Amino acid sequence: MPTGSPIAVIETVSPTGRPTPVETTADGPPTAVLAAEGGDPITGQLGTYAWGDGGSDSPWLHGAPISVGAAEPLTVTLEPDESIASWSARSVPASADGPAGGTSLGQGTGRPQFAAPRPGEWTVEVHVVFADGAGNASYFWKLTVR
Repeated sequence: MPTGSPIAVIETVSPTGRPTPVETTADGPPTAVLAAEGGDPITGQLGTYAWGDGGSDSPWLHGAPISVGAAEPLTVTLEPDESIASWSARSVPASADGPAGGTSLGQGTGRPQFAAPRPGEWTVEVHVVFADGAGNASYFWKLTVR
């Protein structure tokens, strides 16, 4: 590990019931980048998160702008790469002030991959739960879907 890299140590409970330290290597969660198949990747806006000993409670965000095609495959990559225990993605109209009435775009484990919603303007939230109890974070993009 490079000298001067911040390390947060958090405790999780192992299957044996004993605390197990988990190291995170940054002051906050990784950056999330969304890319459409063959398109330029766009860094998402970081919303609410818990990471190490800290976190942030963010209002609903409208997201970083990106244009994609309807039903185009979308992939989220973390920088630096972190293991993902689970993820979920949802969309709401871009004019919405919160998640009410959101539509699921998918959920799973590992790298988030899902299809873009139907044509229109949408806020897409991808919520990630990091492996090994490292924390969780929500990321936002404003999709213009053609």
